[in-house]
Amino acid sequence: MKRFHLPLLIMALVAMSLTIFYHKAFNLGFPLTPAQTTNNWIVEARVGFEPTGGAVTARVFIPDQPKGLAILDENFISRGYGLTTGLVGENREAVWTTRQPSGRQVLYYRTTVYQLDRDRRRDAPYPGPVTPPEWDEPYASAAEEVITRVRARSADITSFATVLVRDLKQVPDENISLFVSNSDSDRAKVRTAIDLLAGARIPARMVHGISLTERARDLQPQTWLEVHNTRKWVPINIHDGSVGYPENFLVWWYGDEDPVRLSRARNPQISFAVTQNYMDAIDVAQQRAQVMDSRLMDFSLFNLPVQTQNMYRVLLLVPLGAMIIVLLRNIVGVQTFGTFMPVLIALSFRETELLGGIILFTLIVSLGLAIRFYLDRLKLLLVPRLASVVIVVIMLMLTLSILSHNLGIEHGLSVALFPMVILAMTIERMSIVWEEHGPSDAIRQGIGSLAVAAAAYLLMINPTIDHLFFVFPELLLIALAITLLLGRYTGYRLSELVRFKAFKGEKAP
Repeated sequence: MKRFHLPLLIMALVAMSLTIFYHKAFNLGFPLTPAQTTNNWIVEARVGFEPTGGAVTARVFIPDQPKGLAILDENFISRGYGLTTGLVGENREAVWTTRQPSGRQVLYYRTTVYQLDRDRRRDAPYPGPVTPPEWDEPYASAAEEVITRVRARSADITSFATVLVRDLKQVPDENISLFVSNSDSDRAKVRTAIDLLAGARIPARMVHGISLTERARDLQPQTWLEVHNTRKWVPINIHDGSVGYPENFLVWWYGDEDPVRLSRARNPQISFAVTQNYMDAIDVAQQRAQVMDSRLMDFSLFNLPVQTQNMYRVLLLVPLGAMIIVLLRNIVGVQTFGTFMPVLIALSFRETELLGGIILFTLIVSLGLAIRFYLDRLKLLLVPRLASVVIVVIMLMLTLSILSHNLGIEHGLSVALFPMVILAMTIERMSIVWEEHGPSDAIRQGIGSLAVAAAAYLLMINPTIDHLFFVFPELLLIALAITLLLGRYTGYRLSELVRFKAFKGEKAP
């Protein structure tokens, strides 16, 4: 079991990371690239009416988990009105109430919706075959003839409804002309279709919605037909019999009722306006997570203060830099001074830029190394010697800053951003390697440290990587898994393969 402990741990870390990543990216919609925006629509319903005296109650249908879309935000705009919302059958309604309105009244309902790949609304169970309506003659005979003819040209419930709608649109004979005429409204045609479908015992209902466009005003709701095929409700276009709603169609309410019902008021009017909006994809994803009541947002970095967020934007890249160091040291064989020194130098390069950082780093380490050799002649103990090196490093940084400022080289002021303790330890470590293994090893490790720091810097400044690790911090689990995997590597390093290349062609005696 001990043998499989590490592989199982690595697989568990990767699986956990990818599961959270998939949920956040594809269910909640967190963007995979920075500065990504998401389309959404602001839909406003304007309700106007005239009070007739006394307390007024206005009931208005509003969307409830529309198919293919989701509600991000809602605003109810009214002055001096009480407001409640609730479900009435399949619909959701807003109820405005007031006691003494005067003059024409106008109420507003505004909602922001966005596309959602999956429906959150669950259809009601199959209601079963409906009871056929009782028609008088000649309507009963005409309806039977129409139903028989449509049934003969259809294969199932959906095709039955589409053929019937097309026949109603074309008005091919006197039987259909008894029920519908070309001058009938869409609502009347849907009502007729529902009655004829009931004659075939097929449950159907009327649906009203708004087509979401880039910008439109004074819109009126469109009427659609839905039939139940024993599994789900299927939308049918009443104009051409096509199946399915068009893209970006917002279902507002179900049934044959008017969207506005008034008490002690008259002349209700409702109109809709739509405008397309672009929001930051992260903001949309956060609102979506709240709508979906995702508990992951309780652990989101976006809940922290902005200053703390900015700090973690940098800290989250440190594990990535550490993983790069492990890769370059254990697999490639690059020698560096310490493990974390290149990462901290790479972080400093984010402020000094790569070329200027390398020049300043090389200059300070070279000068500090020369002074370190002088201090070595004084035969100091370890701690006083390290403290002296730290003081010298700070004096060198101060001198370089003042000189660069006086020379007009403002870029040199960024030398203050280097971690002075790391510089002092690098100088101390380099001097020890110089004395024990010679100048070549010390210079080789110094160049290796700079090369690793440069590679980590180039990775850290990538905006996509910065975005991914901040928005999806669970990716750190994959970095941890890779680091653990590299920790078991005991094979040859790439540099050793090159180093011992001469032995490749020799045969054993």
